[in-house]
Amino acid sequence: MQINATLVNLYHICKRECWLHANGINMEQTSDIVYDGKHLHETSYSHRAGKHSELELTYVLSNGNFIENPVYLTGKIDYYDADKRVVHEIKRSNKVESAHEWQVKFYLWLLELNGIKNSTAILEYPLLRQTDIVILETKEITYLENLLLEIVQLKESKICPPVIHSKICKSCSYHDLCYAGE
Repeated sequence: MQINATLVNLYHICKRECWLHANGINMEQTSDIVYDGKHLHETSYSHRAGKHSELELTYVLSNGNFIENPVYLTGKIDYYDADKRVVHEIKRSNKVESAHEWQVKFYLWLLELNGIKNSTAILEYPLLRQTDIVILETKEITYLENLLLEIVQLKESKICPPVIHSKICKSCSYHDLCYAGE
């Protein structure tokens, strides 16, 4: 089974969206908001591509005490400053900032698991002209380990979680799917 940073992010926003995404039901290609986010990512900090590298990481968790079957942790960091050990993550809005923080904390943990210690992250909101520094505390690793168990259980569940009926649903790429019967 594979768990990636996107699932960590989505789990903090909406378990239903996380379940749908984890089970191969992807609606992002139809979302103007997702398109705007990709455009923002491509046009903000354009100088960065030459200075920082994209970094794809994988780590296999196979500890029998933690999980039964191996779980492949994956992450694709778009901008990583290897000299300063800083992950740069660009986001469109800070409406779900906690989810963004856990996504980059997952990246930081994945870096640690791969032997890259003492990294930090910067969440960047160019439209808001805001940046937030994120670090991974040792005690948060236990939270991430428990979170992975919850995501694995969610992904393996045969039942899709219910609609959350939140304000954020209006801008979600899964909105039409979730509210089709209403």
